[in-house]
Amino acid sequence: MSDQEHPDHRLPAQPDPQPDPLSDTGHGAGNGDADVNTDGDAGEPTQPIPGWTPPTQAPAAAPEATPVPGPQVPPPASPFGPPPAGAPTDPTASTDPTAPPRQGPAPLSPIPQQSWGPGGTAPSSSERPFGGFFTGEPATAPMPVQPTVQPTDGRRRVSRWTWPAVAFLALVVGLLGGFLGALGFDRLGDDNGRFEGGLDAVQTRDSAPLDADNGSVPAVAQALLPSTVQIIAAFGGEDGGATGSGFVLDRQGHIVTNNHVVASAAEDDGTIRVVDSEGTRHDATVVGRSPVYDLAILQVDEVEGLVPAALGASSVLNVGDPVVAFGSPLGLSQTVTSGIVSALNRPVTTGDSDNESSYINAVQTDAAINPGNSGGPLVNLAGEVVGVNSAIATTGGSLTGESSGNIGVGFAIPIEQVRTTADQILATGEARYPVIGAQVRTGGGDSEGALITQVNDGTPAQDAGLLEDDVVIRVDGAPVTDGIALIVAIRTHQPGDTIEFTVRRDGEERTVEVTLDGEVG
Repeated sequence: MSDQEHPDHRLPAQPDPQPDPLSDTGHGAGNGDADVNTDGDAGEPTQPIPGWTPPTQAPAAAPEATPVPGPQVPPPASPFGPPPAGAPTDPTASTDPTAPPRQGPAPLSPIPQQSWGPGGTAPSSSERPFGGFFTGEPATAPMPVQPTVQPTDGRRRVSRWTWPAVAFLALVVGLLGGFLGALGFDRLGDDNGRFEGGLDAVQTRDSAPLDADNGSVPAVAQALLPSTVQIIAAFGGEDGGATGSGFVLDRQGHIVTNNHVVASAAEDDGTIRVVDSEGTRHDATVVGRSPVYDLAILQVDEVEGLVPAALGASSVLNVGDPVVAFGSPLGLSQTVTSGIVSALNRPVTTGDSDNESSYINAVQTDAAINPGNSGGPLVNLAGEVVGVNSAIATTGGSLTGESSGNIGVGFAIPIEQVRTTADQILATGEARYPVIGAQVRTGGGDSEGALITQVNDGTPAQDAGLLEDDVVIRVDGAPVTDGIALIVAIRTHQPGDTIEFTVRRDGEERTVEVTLDGEVG
């Protein structure tokens, strides 16, 4: 590096220039700037020149230097253009008259041009003016200057900590919103525990807690016992006169049980209490009941500690599949029994002697079920509820199970019907069931079909052309053996559905379509 570029004998008033960290040579030639001459033939002064003042820009080329008898003081440089005519072009030329003339262009000033105006984009080499005020990057600058203004596209430079801060704030807002949303969600229902959207408006659990092939009854017990509750209800005006079972439906505190467990308390405005798996008692109210399907939905306010049970499907069950029954038989809470699916689509009646019209298309099981198991869940080995235990067969022919214990024949309401009825009760406080507007014989052991004993005026049965003494032998192609089977087949549908009856009349078969009406019950 030459003394001319970085002399150690610089004038005291001039600042020491900084090297360009991005430049290969340190003296920034380029963009049309005149190259700094580092030819060894160029003369380099060894003494400072008194009174020397740098020009604003080095000329493109310098004529041969003429010996000057003494130091010359050039006129002040113009800040807006080239140096005036007659100004020395080589201030470093030797003052020795005997020295040979200097060859080539004069070297640039070792002191970079000072510009106090705002920066800007340097013009091209064909448009670049002489150095000066407001002219962009000076032509003689040895290194580029970092701009101090904002980018020209109007975007502001963002700190590297800005985006993490924004992301953290968004996370906090999201969590807070979710918490408040869940808090509000728990209170969307009215004071009676109803939700306008039915099951879609509450937080049920549909994912199975276990693998379907785990084959472990203890695992099923551990998964479902926290969701199983005992029901203690008033009966005949006496507190605690009835006992049954139930399970937690959702995170809003709804409980599924049988209607016959709470019917007396609901009619007499008696007390109903729910005892959870920890033994904590919760006061409960009735959201709605369906005597026809023998189902009831209760509501408890203290939902802490209540774990919803997973809802499965009975339609995928096969005879012989293992199942587990939960409940409080004979008042013994948190009882677990196991067995298999003994039969499917078994038409039975449930309820007590005062309500013989509760018909279900039941799942039959040999898992031990006794009085007090009513309303408890029947569960597959994946830990999903597939039915609600409702009735047992007895040696006396009664299905209520009040006078005798288990003989290995129990019945559960399919979970599909539980979903439908619960959805209606949560939305409106009542359940609807389909009807055709005709009476059928339910006794007598008919095996050749359901005998119609009466057709009411203005009903779907009359509109379809059904007549008294018609015998319905099939519904949607499925055989019907008696009146109970016909009622159960109808009640597996919903009001408004259209179903096909195959009827035998005067020894001939004919097919009619019936659009179902609905009633509350």
